[in-house]
Amino acid sequence: LDELHSLTGLDSVKKSVEKLINSLKVAQLRQKRGFHILEKNLHSVFTGNPGTGKTTVARLLSKIYKEMGLLEKGHLVEVKRSDLVAGYQGQTAIKTEKIIKQALGGTLFIDEAYTLSRGTSDFGQEAIDTLLKEMEDNRDKLVVIVAGYPAEMDHFLKSNPGMHSRFTNFFDFEDYNPRQLLEIAAEMANTNGYRLDEGALQTMLDIFDNLYKNRDKNFGNARTARNILYKAISSQEERISNIFNCSDEELITIIFEDVEKISGTEPSTS
Repeated sequence: LDELHSLTGLDSVKKSVEKLINSLKVAQLRQKRGFHILEKNLHSVFTGNPGTGKTTVARLLSKIYKEMGLLEKGHLVEVKRSDLVAGYQGQTAIKTEKIIKQALGGTLFIDEAYTLSRGTSDFGQEAIDTLLKEMEDNRDKLVVIVAGYPAEMDHFLKSNPGMHSRFTNFFDFEDYNPRQLLEIAAEMANTNGYRLDEGALQTMLDIFDNLYKNRDKNFGNARTARNILYKAISSQEERISNIFNCSDEELITIIFEDVEKISGTEPSTS
């Protein structure tokens, strides 16, 4: 939980996780004292744009479940449609079952889960049917988290009644605001042995502010912060490559001019 709370932003997600964990703690206490308990469903829906920390939180949540004795291993198996769906009738069930077997004792995280639902004639439905069966058969050994854009996930759950009834925990991952994006970029820089000076920080904040105001559902969030930082580092490398016998300070410092060169550019979210 400390690791979760150390993450930038995600206030509503942190509160939702705390609420769920407290509920599980009380249920365990009631069980220990011999009282009747209501069975807690751990399967969850994560909604939000790319780069909002969904995979990171899923990994931490799985570890928390292990520490609480709710999961044996607490590992995370991350998949997308291509990992579950095959191109021939009957092969998808085999492929999906194999993935689920790998996830037993931990958490299966399905990113862009809505892509599994493309109509009854699509092989994705076979993956959904297999998943629902395995969730029921392995209810004490498997946690499933499905993730994706809010509108698409809402449609996905409503179009699959069996799926909707199995997911009772919803976590909304909001976009990072400009200052949070700057904090993420500065932390990435520090982790990799770089330092942003005052001018670089302010210019980068201006870039994030502009990107945030003009964002759409493809806004990259932490990925945007990473890509902006990498472009700044590239500019810095180009600048200091012409300095003879540069100092350690020059090697690690990203200055205003390095960031100014990329001002107005919007990076890919990938």
